[in-house]
Amino acid sequence: MKNIFYLFSIFLIVVSCKEATNKKAVTVISKQADSSAQQIIQVAEFKGQQVTGVTVTDAGRIFVNFPRWRKGVDNSVIEILSDKQKKSYPDDLWNSWEIDQPIKEDKFIGVQSVVAFENKLYVLDTRSQLFENVMDAPRVFVFDLLTDKLTRTYILDDNSYHPNSYINDLRVDKKNNKIYLTDSGHAGLIILDIDSGKSKRILNNHISTSAEQAYLTFAKKKWNNTVHSDGIALDTENERLFYHALTGYSLYSISTNALKVEDEKQIEENVKFETKTSAPDGMIFDKAGNLYFADLENNKIQYRKPDASIHNLIEGNDIKWADTFSIYNNYLYFTNSRINEVTDDISNMTFTLNKIKLPAN
Repeated sequence: MKNIFYLFSIFLIVVSCKEATNKKAVTVISKQADSSAQQIIQVAEFKGQQVTGVTVTDAGRIFVNFPRWRKGVDNSVIEILSDKQKKSYPDDLWNSWEIDQPIKEDKFIGVQSVVAFENKLYVLDTRSQLFENVMDAPRVFVFDLLTDKLTRTYILDDNSYHPNSYINDLRVDKKNNKIYLTDSGHAGLIILDIDSGKSKRILNNHISTSAEQAYLTFAKKKWNNTVHSDGIALDTENERLFYHALTGYSLYSISTNALKVEDEKQIEENVKFETKTSAPDGMIFDKAGNLYFADLENNKIQYRKPDASIHNLIEGNDIKWADTFSIYNNYLYFTNSRINEVTDDISNMTFTLNKIKLPAN
């Protein structure tokens, strides 16, 4: 009798998880957070400054960024020395641009993402203010983390972005010498050659890069926005690039080898639908091949194991739109950007950077 009751309880848990996300194909194996994930540790907080991106270097240096979605952004990029001590990166001048000022080549305009890879920091500048059309070509600034000096600027070619593009996130592929970027404003991916600096656009308005709906739902209240290809993660072991629209529930991937061809039709033919998931923002792989992503609508962080099973890492009110992830020293760092909660005035809102111990593999 106990076994029957246990099986019935598991059935109810799986059904409730499906109903909560309205995605029938999602199977969440664990009903609770893993036992190894003990607690969320707050690393830093930012009052009136809406943080999105985070990255932690191999040496443990922590960087975050703040997009210019409104006036009053103090810095585009900062380095966190402690919860109380933060500094503009690389200096105050780079962070001194303000809304409606003339654009400058040596100032950040609208930084959406920061990614540390080996001894470099890649700063993705959308060149957009207030979610408006791009002011000039989106670009990636590359800083040497040993000297904190700019070493290169990648400016996207005209045919690789649109006026309404919002280049969202990036991953560096050392083996193929490429940088892959998502465009959440106009559905598509961009491939940037590290050596030549040339960029090209792929999967433009393709089903895999396009939003599936124009809203998400939080506590029965609609957050009305259409956000295309957003989260991106590189599986270096299996040489596959994974990506996901923000307002959607489908995870896709493509072999990095398939991205070397010039024929767009061939690229499209190699796109693989992976699975239905929750609606996430950023994504990241750990060294064991687990893919971490948020369930934005249900205040969760989940992960997909190499066997394709999906598990809950943590859930609760301390998860408030887990935006971007970084991994260091067996901890998952994530930002709470609270995007669905934001109204016009955020001066009294607090946004946080947190970390949580990864599950044992």
